[in-house]
Parts: sequence; C-alpha cells; structure tokens
Amino acid sequence: MTPPSILDKVYNVIQKHFMETGHAPHYTEISAAIGIPVEDARKNLHDLMASGILGVWLFPETDYIGSFAPFSNLPTQYKITVGRRQQWFGQ
Repeated sequence: MTPPSILDKVYNVIQKHFMETGHAPHYTEISAAIGIPVEDARKNLHDLMASGILGVWLFPETDYIGSFAPFSNLPTQYKITVGRRQQWFGQ
C-alpha cells in the first residue's frame, strides 16, 4: 500500500490539475508533478482510488480518471462556470 503522504500528493495534483485545466490529469502528468517514476504514479493512482474516498473512480478496466469529487471528467448536465469561464463539469 502507498504511504498516506504520497496519496496526499497525488490527491492534490489531481485537484489542482482539474481546477487549472478543467479535466483530469493522466498518470504520466501525476508522475511529472510529483517527481516519481511513471509506473509508481499509475500504482499510486489506483491505490488512491481504492482508498474509500467517495465520488472518485476510474473508467472501468483503465487507468483514466472518470470522476474526482466534485469534478467529473465526463461532460454532465452540471456545468460549472467561474468568471464567465465554463470549463468544468460537476458530478
């Protein structure tokens, strides 16, 4: 199991990426942001998703983030607009 401090970093990278870009990062982007090997980032992403946080999931049988509360990586009817900029979707 991944240490909690690493999972905290992965969580923060995902939230920050969503806020800045409007979509979820790929695990290779998580790897670069934290400075860890790509395979470790992929494993840590899966460990974070399996940790019991509500509202987070990967697309089935993939390494792609589907949703990460409060954001959705899929377009939904819940459009989030900040300062006339609509680039986010809510769950």
